[in-house]
Amino acid sequence: MHADTLLFNGRIHTMDHAQPTVEAVAIRNGRFLYVGNEQEAMSYVGPQTRKIDLQKKTVIPGLNDSHTHLIRGGLSYNMELRWEGVSSLGDALEMLRIQAENTPAPQWVRVIGGWSEFQFKERRMPTLAEINQAAPHTPVIILHLYGRALLNQAALRALGYDKNPPTYDRGVVERDSQGNPTGMLIADPSALVLYATISQAPKLPLEDQKNSTRHFMRELNRLGITSVIDAGGGGQNYPEDYQIIQELADEGKLTVRIAYNLFAQVAGKEYDDYARWVDMTRPGHGDDMLRLIGAGENLVWSAADFENFLKPRPDLSDEMAPNLEKIIRLLAERRWPFRIHATYDESIQQFLNVFESVNKDVPLHGMPWIIDHAETISEASMERIRALGGGVAIQHRMAFQGEYFVDRYGKEAAQHTPPIRKMLQMGLPVGAGTDATRVASYNPWVCLYWLTTGRTLGGLSLYGDDNLLSRDEALRLWTVDSSWFSSESGRKGAIQNGQHADLVVLSADYFSIPDEDIKNLEAEMTLVGGNVVYGKGSFSDLDPGIPPVSPGWSPVGRYGGHQRFNAAITHSNRVEQALSCCGHSHSHGHSHGHHGHHHGHNHQAPTGFDLWGLGAGCACWAF
Repeated sequence: MHADTLLFNGRIHTMDHAQPTVEAVAIRNGRFLYVGNEQEAMSYVGPQTRKIDLQKKTVIPGLNDSHTHLIRGGLSYNMELRWEGVSSLGDALEMLRIQAENTPAPQWVRVIGGWSEFQFKERRMPTLAEINQAAPHTPVIILHLYGRALLNQAALRALGYDKNPPTYDRGVVERDSQGNPTGMLIADPSALVLYATISQAPKLPLEDQKNSTRHFMRELNRLGITSVIDAGGGGQNYPEDYQIIQELADEGKLTVRIAYNLFAQVAGKEYDDYARWVDMTRPGHGDDMLRLIGAGENLVWSAADFENFLKPRPDLSDEMAPNLEKIIRLLAERRWPFRIHATYDESIQQFLNVFESVNKDVPLHGMPWIIDHAETISEASMERIRALGGGVAIQHRMAFQGEYFVDRYGKEAAQHTPPIRKMLQMGLPVGAGTDATRVASYNPWVCLYWLTTGRTLGGLSLYGDDNLLSRDEALRLWTVDSSWFSSESGRKGAIQNGQHADLVVLSADYFSIPDEDIKNLEAEMTLVGGNVVYGKGSFSDLDPGIPPVSPGWSPVGRYGGHQRFNAAITHSNRVEQALSCCGHSHSHGHSHGHHGHHHGHNHQAPTGFDLWGLGAGCACWAF
């Protein structure tokens, strides 16, 4: 039997205990046909076989994010200015200023998650004054975790908040001593005020949403992600907001496998959503590229315990338990797997009371169900989860807000937040992910760095050796172990005969590079179902390409996504400003970030102030 594709001369880490490393793989019809030594692999070569020399590079199975929000995130990705990986607040504000100049009305500049002020060398948030100075005319919203959002004056005017700011029962619009909104939105006791405000900003046209989703998937492929579990999201209604992803699936344009959950949208009417959905579709509907797998992560709004460590832990209302039990009973009777957002052990205990009550009448075993996040989960709760046949999906949210947790609860409390090592010792199913895009970054390597070092983006060491994972263990949570959460164990996650041929050729050897370099890893080549979906460098001739970013003003076309190379970007922009400031009219092409798109731009230099430390007035700066 001849292979469609043969990859050889590699250092291939299979995640298969029977043969942990091999030299070559043969692929046929989207699955691994042979995994082993190079000499025997060559026996599968036929006249039509494509042979790819891996050049001794490190290869791993495709990464599988067990909790993210790709479908919602894809619809808006091309509109968003991402601060992931930007190491200076000055650079971040410079990016904001330039994007504001290039964003046409009525569109906004949006910085929606994926960053922490502790990643900046200044180690602080931008001020409202700085945001207004950087973008005096274009509306701007900057989401900071699920704790707060900053709006400039132009955004307040666009929303009408400047004249008649609304009052939210689940959030605060901060006002000054004269009663005027300052531009700060505070998520207290929940993030509803943030959801509601983001939803009022303009959306992209449908064709641009499709392009945006494709570019977001390509960005994930660039980082080695080949599969995700989409946990729904606020404002993500079924089936209308799934139109774009379904069209891309029908057209064969998905480059990431997506298993998705359905998320209740309206407080007080959650049961109505699930009663309707269980009659119109079922878990398993779809195929290996796009499949419905269950309910959650929001089952009832009264169960939401948002992880805003800037504020005390929220108490759940008395109505939560009866509301949740009604839905869990319905889902269990219809055999719908489910997952539930749960940050604090106090919440998890109450949820488990409900699950145990339902389990007496309708057993939950054999139907994957999941506790999401679980930062402060106790050993007693983990025992209860194991007894009911559940699992825990963890994400790197502590890498972005561990400093806030330590400040509120103390360093000792943070040492097992979450207690990953203990979960594994107890035999619980555990999968890793990101919870991108509105809080943490979609970059899996930030998560793998956090799992193996215990450090935040700001360098704070959270864990001792008793809660750290080896690099192999951490990678297993992102591959083999995450497949349990979509009922795909044995079908993907390992480079093994018969499994989906999803793999990643890495830019460096994950298993030997220094800790700090883990965050900078990316793919040289990514395969999904045996097809190359991303290639660069020596594999660039295999790259399938993608249509240009649309709309033309998109920040993605200028800056790309995760900013590993942001210093070069901002340096180039500052050169343009200096030349323009001195009266020189220059328009030259330069590469923006990893995408390598080239554009000629003229930007006017800031005058009369030193907002970004560049020097005031009309002076040429030394570089």
